[in-house]
Amino acid sequence: MDLIGELLDDLRAETADLNDLLRPLRSDDWELPTPAQGWAVRDQVSHLAYFDEAATRAVADPIGFRASLAEVSAQFVDDQVDESRILLPEEVAEWFSRARATMLETFATLGAKDRVPWYGPDMSAASFVTARLMETWAHGQDVADAVKVERRPTARLRHVALIGCQARPYSYAVRGMQPPERPVRVELSLPDGTPWTHGPQDAADRVSGTALDFCLVVTQRIHRDDTGLEITGEAAAEWMGIAQAFAGPPGSGRASGANQGDTG
Repeated sequence: MDLIGELLDDLRAETADLNDLLRPLRSDDWELPTPAQGWAVRDQVSHLAYFDEAATRAVADPIGFRASLAEVSAQFVDDQVDESRILLPEEVAEWFSRARATMLETFATLGAKDRVPWYGPDMSAASFVTARLMETWAHGQDVADAVKVERRPTARLRHVALIGCQARPYSYAVRGMQPPERPVRVELSLPDGTPWTHGPQDAADRVSGTALDFCLVVTQRIHRDDTGLEITGEAAAEWMGIAQAFAGPPGSGRASGANQGDTG
């Protein structure tokens, strides 16, 4: 199987896990607040559905999609969520199911290196699918936190970890900061104990721990002080304080000891 096929299979599996989490929810559960301030469970799912549809448009009509970017405002994401609140929970669920299926079918026609426009630099199809998996996992975590369900971590966390590492320069750029030249070595253990590494082996600055803790930090779903991560060196510590795997303006993250804050 080629790379894009493998990534799409993992995205399908991540989608299935989220749907398993959503399926038993009652209507009232969809209104439960999530750790993302001002967002309920329904908002997490409508957010995914909206951007799945946007992804399909970006592939089907890249010229039109690029032209539409001129109309994107700073409140774009929250406006989308607000507009979707007229939908019933079952309508949000059906929307997500339809939008995700169409997006998966669309990306199955692409090669891993095909370019896709987005809300920032164009991305390869492989990177794009990986980013959708990261978003699905991160927003699924918000849902799990809201309904108080502990999810079983999977080896798919390696995709989230990779985006987290690759987004290190972006974490600085989005804040108007210059990233340090010092490299950071990341050494993680996947849920089955398999090691996962990124960065030069001889780097003095290091982050080590479980893939789950690292992924929660880089998606701003937990504060670094509430994890078991071992962080060595100023460059590593600074990065873990601002790490942001998702696109968009700087997220404020979560406060230590709490599960509240803005996320992307």
